[in-house]
Amino acid sequence: MRATTIHAPFDMRVEDVPDPVIQEPTDVVLRVLRACICGSDLWAYRGEAARQPGQRIGHEFLGIVEAAGSDVTGFAAGDLVVAPFVWSDGSCAYCAEGLQTSCPRGGFWGSVGSDGGQGEAVRVPFADGTLVKLPAEAAGDDRLLTALLALSDVLGTGHHAALGAGVKPGSTVAVVGDGAVGLCGVLAAKRLGAERIIALGRHTARTDIARAFGATDVVAERGEAAEAAVRELTGGQGAHGVIEAVGTEQSMRTAVAIARDGGSIGYVGVPHGSGTGLDLSVMFDRNIALRGGVAPVRAYIPELLPDVLSGAIDPSPVFDLTVGLDGVPSGYRAMDERTALKVLVKP
Repeated sequence: MRATTIHAPFDMRVEDVPDPVIQEPTDVVLRVLRACICGSDLWAYRGEAARQPGQRIGHEFLGIVEAAGSDVTGFAAGDLVVAPFVWSDGSCAYCAEGLQTSCPRGGFWGSVGSDGGQGEAVRVPFADGTLVKLPAEAAGDDRLLTALLALSDVLGTGHHAALGAGVKPGSTVAVVGDGAVGLCGVLAAKRLGAERIIALGRHTARTDIARAFGATDVVAERGEAAEAAVRELTGGQGAHGVIEAVGTEQSMRTAVAIARDGGSIGYVGVPHGSGTGLDLSVMFDRNIALRGGVAPVRAYIPELLPDVLSGAIDPSPVFDLTVGLDGVPSGYRAMDERTALKVLVKP
């Protein structure tokens, strides 16, 4: 089969790799119908996150089960399924608590020795604890299939950030970051009843999506100018909840500065210097809470899936460029150069 591999910074290749096979009775082999490139993949692409030459990559995908191990009870060949961005056994204490990302036997797609989602097929460990079945008819609906792909990461991650930010009906929410996760944070805040949603972003194509997702205001400034703009919009008080979806020092400083006293920050941006943007004395004095981290999207899929199927929420607009498998390297370049928001891959 063919799959995407990373060999060095900016060196992505689509190569022949061994076909996945059932190794454990709890495995399934899944044929990938849709995958995508994540903003967090760019840290490896740019050389800011270490990878071994030839390592697989990609952690967002859905597809058709082709073979199931003898102990798999919930899935059979032909089932359409979505995979969250980590696998988990579904039976440990953390899984029972809805924190599948801490499962001792779990792992991330594309880690050393595992398959990545940006390829033709994937071996899925602990299929019963990991995968979620989708309606078979969705396979024939291109837009719906694309929307369902967002359940593998960005939609659930945006939801996790909104929960961390304490979004509730009538609240004011600010979203720092205009990438796919930030935009899904807007969508999640709207779904949870936020009355006012302030999107921070300077790219019109992205802020247009933010408005379509429910943003009531857009702030194009950065740094202190952005802080002043949000303060002005909120009568000097700041936002009840802030979604931080970038992971840098500046984005975290902005998040703290625009939070209302007694407010909460939900952070899901992969940390790259964001810790230096935290001043605990400021947060202490102003009673600002910080919650977030790696999103346990497997816990959220059952809640979000009905709304995607009904059309109540539609995250598909975050995918603005589609490539085949051979186009994945150019897709990385497009996202790195910010000419694409999020790249959909059709193997």
